[in-house]
Amino acid sequence: MAEIGVVVYPGAQQSAVLGLTDLLCLASGFVRTREKAERVPLRVSHWRPDGDDAVPSRVFDSHPDAASEPLSALILPPTLQNPDGVDVAPSMSTWLRDQHAQGVVMGAVCAGAFLLAETGLMAGRPMTTHWTYAERLQARYPTVRVDADRLIVDDGDVITAGGLMAWTDLGLRLVDRLLGPTVMMETARMLLVDPPGREQRYYSVFSPRLTHGDAAVLRVQHWLQATQAKDVSLPTLAAQARLEERTFLRRFQKATGMTTTEYCQRLRVGRARELLQFDKATIDRVAWEVGYSDAGAFRKVFTRIVGLSPSEYRRRFSADQGVGH
Repeated sequence: MAEIGVVVYPGAQQSAVLGLTDLLCLASGFVRTREKAERVPLRVSHWRPDGDDAVPSRVFDSHPDAASEPLSALILPPTLQNPDGVDVAPSMSTWLRDQHAQGVVMGAVCAGAFLLAETGLMAGRPMTTHWTYAERLQARYPTVRVDADRLIVDDGDVITAGGLMAWTDLGLRLVDRLLGPTVMMETARMLLVDPPGREQRYYSVFSPRLTHGDAAVLRVQHWLQATQAKDVSLPTLAAQARLEERTFLRRFQKATGMTTTEYCQRLRVGRARELLQFDKATIDRVAWEVGYSDAGAFRKVFTRIVGLSPSEYRRRFSADQGVGH
């Protein structure tokens, strides 16, 4: 029997804790029904620290009479609190590191990534979190390779998932690993959720960095927003900044974390997403509206940034179809 533990740390989102429990128990039930057997393939437990600096202990067990076996995985659920305000007791970090050293797979959802990164286990390794927390996670743990475009990052012994509801994706990924793809798909169908395969970038919006303190670069950012990035030539942008071109390029990348080309592409793609959702114009017309005379080039840029082609994005997110299905 494989045991999956959910860590109920202070501020943990209770709906995710209970939802993961239901998802995993449902998957386990499918196996028992199919095999017509008494064995329980998955055991779900909750682990909570009893005090500010206490080691977590089991406070819930879906099968308390079963023989005790080592944990297979531990999941850090999301929190609705500001992740910067979630205190991680040293004993919690030590306990998580010890569990990982014993072969337990670590999982974290959304802001749970901060607790996992605090252990030091993620130094030099990839992980994801909610796209609105990505910069804060990267700034706080600079050695972590944050990739917020991806909804789930499966790095073998560590699995991280992005958004608040991405606990469904992480739960299904563990079901796939432990019980197989057939049970995973059966569970997803019963819960009416998409099986793993979505990307967070399908849903995230471009949020430019505006608090960098460089007034010249900020002036260009505001101008690009107001003009929908129609003219992105370097001489025009440098003139708006009132800087020499090389100086402008260096300061722009330092302030925004992007080249001017990357920044303007994301602005244009953001506008294109709105048009694809709420407008019936052709793809070629949308390309023209956001500043691309070459529709083929627009399609390549859009697909690279969003992860879906413009036509796929429209089919999935058009207001006529309902949001994300």
